[in-house]
Amino acid sequence: MKLLIISGSHRKDSQTAKVANYINSQKSSFTKSDHIDLCELDLPFWDASSDYKSSNEAWLGLSEKMHQADAFILMTPEWAGTASPLIKNLLLMSELADTAHKPVMLVGTSSGINGAYPVAELRMNGLKNTKLIAVPDYLIVRNVDQVLNENSAVTEHDISMRKRIDYSLMMLNEYAQAMRPIREGFFKQEKSLQQRYAFGM
Repeated sequence: MKLLIISGSHRKDSQTAKVANYINSQKSSFTKSDHIDLCELDLPFWDASSDYKSSNEAWLGLSEKMHQADAFILMTPEWAGTASPLIKNLLLMSELADTAHKPVMLVGTSSGINGAYPVAELRMNGLKNTKLIAVPDYLIVRNVDQVLNENSAVTEHDISMRKRIDYSLMMLNEYAQAMRPIREGFFKQEKSLQQRYAFGM
């Protein structure tokens, strides 16, 4: 099982990327995990009217990693109560061949006590045409600068967050295994139906 962690802050060396790196470093039941920080890629803006992606090397590399992944973690900071534009742009660019019928865990980060709105936003409209399946478990890393740092956990909140991450990774792997037969069976056999009903209602 391969896990792809995608962090969507626009800032380099962000707290969101820090959390992503922590998750990526954990020993989990996934055989392989990788972290992509979108702010380090020169991705184009989504454009429905042209073949804008075919010559963009950054997109082609990311698309291949997405295609190989069995599960995703999408991570976004909360800015003005919304998910980051980089994450929304990625979801608009994504193709069913890379994302359909794969589980995704959503993660919101906040420097304060907020962080819930981006998770709710992505559940409501971010996954509509990707056919990604948001698993019930999600994470909101509040007071993010105070937790998941390189030193060992020093507060109950930090300890609790680390344990929650371990549990969430275990459950995400279970969903990835359970959904693999769908992708390998029905999805491949019924390509015409998948193309006909590619978009959510």
